[in-house]
Amino acid sequence: MSDKHIDEISGVETTGHEWDGIRELNNPMPRWWVWTFYVTILWAIGYAIAYPAIPMITSATKGYLGYSTRAEFQQDLDQAKAGQMKFHDMIASKTVEEIDADPTLREFAIAGGASSFKVNCAPCHGSGASGGPGFPNLNDDDWLWGGDLQSIQTTIAHGIRFDGDGDSHVSEMPAFADMLDPTQTKQVAAYVWGLTNKPSDPALAEAGRQLFLDNCAACHGEDGKGKVDMGAPDLADAIWLKSKGEEAIARQIAAPKHGVMPAWASRLGEATVKELTVFVHSLGGGT
Repeated sequence: MSDKHIDEISGVETTGHEWDGIRELNNPMPRWWVWTFYVTILWAIGYAIAYPAIPMITSATKGYLGYSTRAEFQQDLDQAKAGQMKFHDMIASKTVEEIDADPTLREFAIAGGASSFKVNCAPCHGSGASGGPGFPNLNDDDWLWGGDLQSIQTTIAHGIRFDGDGDSHVSEMPAFADMLDPTQTKQVAAYVWGLTNKPSDPALAEAGRQLFLDNCAACHGEDGKGKVDMGAPDLADAIWLKSKGEEAIARQIAAPKHGVMPAWASRLGEATVKELTVFVHSLGGGT
């Protein structure tokens, strides 16, 4: 006669183990499930033998097949670079106008230029190229040295007031504190502010008109719209590079601040400069 205990509710044999009146049912896993576990163990052992798997002190086991994810990634990267090389060669051999006119090259140049912009230009112009105080917004149509493709390329390649490049754009506004007294400076500032806004004192602005024509029109034009070939900004478009307001304008007149942009041709190469040119032009502000 069997002395095995059978659970009254489930009718399943128990294992004989009991804890505080609680008995354990003898429900072994299905054999197919057990064999599946055995297979996974064998698979793990085979995988550890075939592939790099076991960490050591300074390295890891190489595996019988010698497989390397790093090597596979490098191979994919080399293939991608080889595929891109033909486009880089074409961009290097063509003018920016020709690149912009070719839909395929233009798309490639914009993608490459956007990547280079984030690494090299975004720290000053912002990730969205919207600029900031002292750094131009590249999305608008206000250009100190011209917004056509050739002008943008020249600016990127040679920079602005960059001592390391002999072809860099150079223009400096003189400090008028040595030529105008404080009252005259305020008058000119009021007039300039009045080109796009309501001046604090219309009489002050009117008095500054002739002073502007005598001292500032040579660079900024009689209408205050600036001169691209001289890098003189447009003062009549409500876009301010440094800061705005009559006091800020007066400070700039008395003791102007001049920004510096590095020359990128020697750092990035001709092809990358062209890609940046097409990208910046594509932002919408290019002419």
